[in-house]
Amino acid sequence: MKEFRYHEKAGEVLKQVEEGAFLVVKGKEKTNVMTIGWALVGVMWRRPTMMVAVRTSRFTHKLIEEAESFTVSFPAGDMKKEIGICGSKSGRDLDKFKECGLSVLKSKKVGAPVLKIPGYHFECRIVNKAPTDPKFLSPDLESIYPAKDYHTLYFGEILASYQT
Repeated sequence: MKEFRYHEKAGEVLKQVEEGAFLVVKGKEKTNVMTIGWALVGVMWRRPTMMVAVRTSRFTHKLIEEAESFTVSFPAGDMKKEIGICGSKSGRDLDKFKECGLSVLKSKKVGAPVLKIPGYHFECRIVNKAPTDPKFLSPDLESIYPAKDYHTLYFGEILASYQT
């Protein structure tokens, strides 16, 4: 495990998020993994921060609402199959860890575990939640939400970042 300062790999991870990354959340009774395709890395409230977006219709939304933290893993190798499954199947109906052959490790600083895969990993403590308010959404973005299941933005203070 090689630690790095969060901003040193920001360009690489933001490029990877276009292909897909993994968000892991531990709720009260279940841990789930889902694919994310939207994320931001930067500084908010004078803290290193990662923002992830989760639609209200997703099972992960229920879990992250119960959680105090999340982890994000940006895979280093080809994980298109796993990214596809974790982005198209629901944790309500399927154990995505088992289906994809994924395992987790205890994280260093937060309650949510981290995926045991080669890549970049971020451990984040949730510091803010911001539901999308459709009255402030640009009209040209409404087509992204035909079911009106808007994203909630979760801002996590990055407490650890490392490469495996």
